[in-house]
Amino acid sequence: MTKIEILQVGPYPDWDQGPLDAAFTAHRYFEAQDKAAFLAQVGPSVRAIATRGELGANAAMIAACPKLEVISVYGVGYDAVDLAACRARGIRVTNTPDVLTGDVADLAVAMMLAQARGMIGAEAWVRSGSWAGQGAYPLQNRVWGKRAGVLGLGRIGRAVARRLAAFDMQIAYSSTAPKDVPADWTYVKDPVDLARHSDFLFVTLAASVATRHIVDAKVIAALGPQGMVINVSRAANLDETALLDALESGALGSAALDVFEGEPALNPRFARLPNVLLQPHQGSGTHETRRAMGALLRDNLQAHFAGLALITPVL
Repeated sequence: MTKIEILQVGPYPDWDQGPLDAAFTAHRYFEAQDKAAFLAQVGPSVRAIATRGELGANAAMIAACPKLEVISVYGVGYDAVDLAACRARGIRVTNTPDVLTGDVADLAVAMMLAQARGMIGAEAWVRSGSWAGQGAYPLQNRVWGKRAGVLGLGRIGRAVARRLAAFDMQIAYSSTAPKDVPADWTYVKDPVDLARHSDFLFVTLAASVATRHIVDAKVIAALGPQGMVINVSRAANLDETALLDALESGALGSAALDVFEGEPALNPRFARLPNVLLQPHQGSGTHETRRAMGALLRDNLQAHFAGLALITPVL
């Protein structure tokens, strides 16, 4: 039987590539030197796109595939997919939520702890012999009992908040509307007010045109010189220029970031800052979660072509 042809936008681990190749004829866009020519060649036969959250599928790619029926995203974020183009043509879109929620929440809390307690610098202090030669590492900052603000109480935001509750933190959250949450969680609609009442501000909301730079200079100023912002959502949700200015001036205490504009090519100002923890977009980066993400991506494609309901539809 002839395999359905799909466009593969970016590479996957071997454990995903094998099953994908077994089920479909995958045209590897990421390996093409002349991508426009490659799309012109294979696009007319492509019925699905398999992509990653940060790569998405833009309007030109979608237009080059006139038989396109479905786009399956490896990741929870789908802001890089041109949803308007998909709606106009009735193209279905899926992502891989839930399977990565716990790992992203774990990393968010770990980043808070590592940055607040100075764990990266302290580890280097021990390795360098400074502990033996110069004595104890400088005192750091407490986490338990502090005020946590969660900007965006979706799957990941809720998982973060549950973990923070175990640290006896005072939890407030901002969302489009109040949620069904524990009685001691406080709803704060405005992000500036949320930051003003937070020692740690977690950015966990889905990215969209409406949320671009929702963490702006006003929010950062409200968080203040003792505050920390932790971003495990999308870089576009945070105004990097305002953040860098505040970190450099001391207007913001610190930051812990897993996502960046233009990643992996970061603004070089980040590397010069001692008060920011930098991570290589690894929120979902565990063996278990990446395998589950790959399986769900393929399951969505196979469900569509079998005429079954999509498992995790976006559109």
